[in-house]
Amino acid sequence: MYQQNQTFMAEDDQEKPLAPTTPRPRLLPMTVDEALSTELKKQHQGFQKRTVWCGIVTAVILIIAVVMLVLGFTVFHIKNPKIKMNSVRIIGLDGVNQTDIFTGKANLTVVADVSVKNPNVAAFKFEKSNSSLLYHETVVGVADVPGGIAKARRTMRLNLTFQVMLPQIIGNQQFLTDSAAEILPVKSYTKIHGRVKITKLIKRNVTVTMNCSVDVSLTNWDIVRQSCIRHVSF
Repeated sequence: MYQQNQTFMAEDDQEKPLAPTTPRPRLLPMTVDEALSTELKKQHQGFQKRTVWCGIVTAVILIIAVVMLVLGFTVFHIKNPKIKMNSVRIIGLDGVNQTDIFTGKANLTVVADVSVKNPNVAAFKFEKSNSSLLYHETVVGVADVPGGIAKARRTMRLNLTFQVMLPQIIGNQQFLTDSAAEILPVKSYTKIHGRVKITKLIKRNVTVTMNCSVDVSLTNWDIVRQSCIRHVSF
């Protein structure tokens, strides 16, 4: 019995064989050439990304510049407002004879129909001014030009009323010569100062002047000739 127990103990003391293990794959160290190639590849990819982004930013800037340039020459380009004398009427001739006119007892009124054309995309706001009626460089009448706003791409009509000072005409040395020719040459000078404002950055002060020469027939007081010269300054 004792021997049997010793046999069992001897069998227990014997070492059992270990289970076979799967060897782990061994990582080979990266060579210097492979490491350099990987680094260069990363740098090349980064360079390509930066190039693409730089190209996109440059394209956007060019597009914006082209659009602003086109708008600057078209929509945002400030054009010159135009002033024009459409017609001239003489009021106060009914019931007045030639004697009253040539003695300066008659009261004559000259009404000029003037238009202000604004070709811009923004309004043209002009200040109050005046217009002068001249006979051989002597002022014989003054009309008030009210301030106003000519809307974008619209034409504004104004009636300028001159109270003619006949004594200033009859007392002029040239009046006898003009009466013999039956033509009364008069001139008008109109000056309008205003501003065209498209944006806070795009705006311009504009001064428009108009010089008109008008020949009036002394027989029927009709306008026989009319010509105007316009000038714009900034």
